[in-house]
Amino acid sequence: CERCQCHSKDKNTAILYTLLSQNLHPGRARQCCLCHQHRTVQLRTPHITCQAASTVLVKTITFMKNLPSFHQLPRQDQFLLLDSCWVPLFLLGLVQEMVTFEVMEVPAPSMLKKILLNGQSKGQEPETTQPTLAAVQWLQRCLNTFWKLDLSPKEYAYLKGAILFNPAIPGLRASLHIQSLQQEAQQALQELLQPLHSKDQGRLSHIFSVASTLKSIPPSLITDLFFRPIIGDTDIVEMLVEMLYETSG
Repeated sequence: CERCQCHSKDKNTAILYTLLSQNLHPGRARQCCLCHQHRTVQLRTPHITCQAASTVLVKTITFMKNLPSFHQLPRQDQFLLLDSCWVPLFLLGLVQEMVTFEVMEVPAPSMLKKILLNGQSKGQEPETTQPTLAAVQWLQRCLNTFWKLDLSPKEYAYLKGAILFNPAIPGLRASLHIQSLQQEAQQALQELLQPLHSKDQGRLSHIFSVASTLKSIPPSLITDLFFRPIIGDTDIVEMLVEMLYETSG
């Protein structure tokens, strides 16, 4: 792969290089230029994918609602666990529900539009952020790795419990109790795997290793990609809290 010319000090030379490269080697410039990975993208079918993602999110919150051990925790701990764990739990839901999606590049504004609008956006609402192609591709690789594990419904349930009850979150009041809940979920998962995968002794550690990659996905990426088209500027964590306690007395 040739050195990317987009960061050349001579911008005019860089533009000329790009044009010549496209004429001499059709498609080559797009494949080699690393800047392509940083281009912003959006869902190809947002009306379908956002609806599927919303369904998974509701099921994720329902999972928490149905755990008496979660509601017995101090309210502050519940907030901290929700804020910290909703993304990996949601991603597990995407895998379990086999939700797939495609993205397309967001058309960049023309140079003329940038010039005309320069300095005219003061006082207006900031533009919404868009995920990059590289970030979405990393997300899809993580999901594909999990699909290959082919977990059973019980494996998903115990794994979600092990992820939700994370005693390492700063500020928890009942961290020792939460640690015991996590250990119970991990033990239940291990006992489930022993008869089902007796020949695969490393399956448990492999599952937790792959699950750790889900924690590397930033909430902003998930929010901007799947929910921003629906909720706009609404704070998603506040929305999740309302969903969690909407039926509470």
